[in-house]
Amino acid sequence: MKKPLEGILVVSLEQAVAAPMTGRRLADAGARVIKLERPEGDFARGYDALAAGQSVYFIWLNRGKESVVVDLGKAEDRRLFEALLAKADVFVQNLKPGALAKLGYPVEEICARHPRLIACSISGYGDTGPYADRKAYDLLIQAESGLASVTGSAAEPARVGVSIVDVSTGLHAYEAILEALLRRATTGQGADIRISMFDTMAELMSVPLLQGINGAPPKRIGLSHISLAPYGVFTTRDNVPILISIQNDREWRALCTKVFERPECGSDPRFATSPARIANRPETDGLVAEWFAAHDAEGAIAKLDAADIAFGRVNDVFGLHAHPHLRMMTIKTEVGPLDMPAPPAQWLGEDMLAAESVPALGTHTRAVREEFLEVQ
Repeated sequence: MKKPLEGILVVSLEQAVAAPMTGRRLADAGARVIKLERPEGDFARGYDALAAGQSVYFIWLNRGKESVVVDLGKAEDRRLFEALLAKADVFVQNLKPGALAKLGYPVEEICARHPRLIACSISGYGDTGPYADRKAYDLLIQAESGLASVTGSAAEPARVGVSIVDVSTGLHAYEAILEALLRRATTGQGADIRISMFDTMAELMSVPLLQGINGAPPKRIGLSHISLAPYGVFTTRDNVPILISIQNDREWRALCTKVFERPECGSDPRFATSPARIANRPETDGLVAEWFAAHDAEGAIAKLDAADIAFGRVNDVFGLHAHPHLRMMTIKTEVGPLDMPAPPAQWLGEDMLAAESVPALGTHTRAVREEFLEVQ
């Protein structure tokens, strides 16, 4: 079955997480992605050795790609790079700003030489400004962007437990490339796209930012919600943490009537409206906590389900692994097949989960050299 981006050639000078995520999404969609690696390889190959001796980061981000080793200080590899760019539809890179120019390949000149090419450059803070030359890793941007200030408990800020900056940036880059491909289909015009990790997180921080500059800076409240109550974790009699979410007054009345069997609490002026529940959060949460503490998880979940109240168990990674909704796929690696979560998008009636391979370092170097240098 034909995938959406079959026939699209992507050249990706990538490392770590953000740009490899962009490349992997392009590969998932059917593009041919040629990953250019330094002789020592993408350093994410060495992040850990937990997946049968391989890095979990690397196998997650690099399925379906071809690995080609290049040293752009060598004339032969420069010829290959130039030949690849001449044929490419998309060029993705996340070298430090200015690094490509120092090698003799300013992105502006690449785009001028290849006007149909869609180039996407990913950086920490962009190409200009006082921080342009700074190293920028996921956690650093979580701190700089203010994300850490709204994450964690009241006592201290915390890191989001996954590489949210890198992943979000990579996905925004993928989105921008798709937009550029759509435009090129009607105009023939390529694009020079720049996307920074900082801008990506500023976009995600829009609500807390606007709250703050309009006089109500958000406070850290852990697994609760600054604008809603009850919205948080409550522990059952058998010590199972369950998070519930009440979005409006109707749901609150349903909770009181159908779950707590205390309809009078639904109309009590201290709790009847969302502003009242926020103003009386300790009393609101105390009422909910008291009920959960008197019931075991199985019975509590049954009543919440019957009342159509939004809730979820507070799982760890083992709970995720056992979750009935977890969809897994199998990929091929140099040491054998490995399972990982499947992509979120499901195309009904179409199988998009081909068993793609994760390339060993330089697996495709010889074949790609022969293919692309042969035409020179």
